[in-house]
Amino acid sequence: MTSDETVSMNDTINTLRFLAVDAIEKARSGHPGLPLGGAPAGAVLWLNHLRHNPVNPRWHNRDRFVLSAGHGSMLLYGLLHLTGYDLSLDDLRAFRTWKSRTPGHPEYGHTPGVEVTTGPLGQGIANAVGMAVAEAFLSARYNRPGYPLVNHYTYVIAGDGDLMEGVSREACSLAGHLRLGKLIVLYDDNKISLAGTTSLCFTEDVKRGFEAAGWQVQQVDDGNDVQALDKAIAAAKAETSRPSFIAVRTIIGYGSPKKQGTFGAHGAPLGKEEVAAAKSRLGWPESPDFYVPDSVRRVTASSRDRGAKAESAWRDLLKRYREAFPGEAAEFERTMEGRLPEGWETALPSFDDRKDTKIATRKASEEVMQALGAVLPELAGGTADLNPSTLAWIKGGGDFQSPDTIPAEGVQGSAGGPWGYEGRNIHFGVREHAMAAIASGMALHGGVIPFTGTFFTFSDYMRPSIRLAALMGIRVIYVFSHDSIGVGEDGPTHQPVEQLMSLRCMPNLSVIRPADATETVEAWRLALNRIDGPTALVFSRQGLPVLDRGRLEGAEGTRRGGYVLWESSAKTPDVIIMGTGSECAAALAAGEALARENIAVRVVSLPSWDIFDRQPQDYRDAVLPPSVKARIAVEAGSIIGWEHYLGSEGVAIGMDSFGASAPADVLYEQFGVTPERIVDEAKTLVKKGNRSS
Repeated sequence: MTSDETVSMNDTINTLRFLAVDAIEKARSGHPGLPLGGAPAGAVLWLNHLRHNPVNPRWHNRDRFVLSAGHGSMLLYGLLHLTGYDLSLDDLRAFRTWKSRTPGHPEYGHTPGVEVTTGPLGQGIANAVGMAVAEAFLSARYNRPGYPLVNHYTYVIAGDGDLMEGVSREACSLAGHLRLGKLIVLYDDNKISLAGTTSLCFTEDVKRGFEAAGWQVQQVDDGNDVQALDKAIAAAKAETSRPSFIAVRTIIGYGSPKKQGTFGAHGAPLGKEEVAAAKSRLGWPESPDFYVPDSVRRVTASSRDRGAKAESAWRDLLKRYREAFPGEAAEFERTMEGRLPEGWETALPSFDDRKDTKIATRKASEEVMQALGAVLPELAGGTADLNPSTLAWIKGGGDFQSPDTIPAEGVQGSAGGPWGYEGRNIHFGVREHAMAAIASGMALHGGVIPFTGTFFTFSDYMRPSIRLAALMGIRVIYVFSHDSIGVGEDGPTHQPVEQLMSLRCMPNLSVIRPADATETVEAWRLALNRIDGPTALVFSRQGLPVLDRGRLEGAEGTRRGGYVLWESSAKTPDVIIMGTGSECAAALAAGEALARENIAVRVVSLPSWDIFDRQPQDYRDAVLPPSVKARIAVEAGSIIGWEHYLGSEGVAIGMDSFGASAPADVLYEQFGVTPERIVDEAKTLVKKGNRSS
């Protein structure tokens, strides 16, 4: 940098610092420490290296930036404002206020230029690994010699708290194994956490840990040294065979005479007097607030010009790519826009000719996935070392691995097909939390519909990542198998009880537990068509009867979340039996037994509560007539919550304890989740006078 460039950079850095300080002071809440200490790293990255177009935040080949330390959001908002995104000074002044575009932590889809919702520490860095995975996958699939269609970096600013959270270590371990050379992490190493110095709890050698995980590691001793920062980022970009970790030694709350270097700068406004003192110390005018010098405007405005030129050059490349590779270009643009191909649903298998067999819904899901894999090249993902059990994989889709590694003799687990970044099966290892966060990053990048797989009870490990996917409204498909006490002999550690009801409570997560193979097909159809949120598909380990749709209602009712599966007569039912998943077979058996005793019965399949509850009221009333108070719910999980459909007079049959280790049929009998129990409860309800007149 020339001396003039250094002066301009320093002014830009101080502008970022005090835009953050002023906004936090005005809001009377926020985190000034990171923006004050980390502004140099942010400015150097954004002005000298980040390839982006503020006029088009969704440009496919932009570099991605993730502020994993999301509490420092005002640093990001300042960068977005100065570089020309649609974020005004008034938006900055409205920081942390009702309906503002600058919420307390960055929110995807809410603020232009924000790539991912961050705040829960560790999530952002794991999401960034997913973005780097997607970049590698798409570049391997679509790039051709002379046509680097997908070619960008993913950058992260992370803090001590990010690295303490286990999810980041899971994700970074995998990133090192996969040799994701387009991933660059800047570590805001200020030695301070919210409650004190990191010496209280975090004294490991972080750099050696990343070296051991296969990362390039650099050190910048002075976080204010813009030339050292610039050089380190350039070196990281040049290292293409390993992800890069740059430890930047910063001072939290830099410039604040009383608070810099202390945990007091982390999460509270500096206060009026300290703000004035910090501005004086750094040679910044005390007023007006939210001051941006004209010289800084001129420097940062060039980001728009550079971004427009970069995107224009890429669009010229895309035009030439279309001419040379029209099929690949059409597929690339379709997948990046999130559109499914015409006629994809015709690939879905039918199980109607197998009504006399038993098929575990996990097995039916596997069959669906193989059919979908042939027509949806964007479908990619993997399991937490459980694809032989969850059956969530794409046969012949290859293994997603670094092309620089050669599988050793005797390596097992290959799905067949290519070994390299074009592989569609990701071996996440036993890392459920990171798996879910990485899948979110893949979805956020675009061009990929990610799936994950594990046992349903281990959804607990994934929950924070699932919650953020639901909050962001992104398309991720979670395949959960071993859905109940039907797991059997593995015992209560592997038998989910409360998980199903727990996930139903999560806003914007669609949870589907199909009753048989035919409903499984519909569940996958729903998951793929859903573009505004994630879907949890919950499948059985044990074989379930393939329901005879010639005698029962068609599985298309799954698309409405709940439907009348069977009823004994056209009259208003005396009792309604509701079930999900494997328990629908028990509900049907009980209904038929009751009908033989001249009790009018309706059996309702409710595979998805959230979808059913979104149906018009008249449809819901047609399925569950309000006049029928005698209702029974049967589900081999927690019964808390079923009153939503049962009312005050219904009965829930399910679990109020953990399971046990025994064969599945024994467990269902011992815990009373049986047709006989349903019949007894139904008769009791009818005798109480609830029978329809």
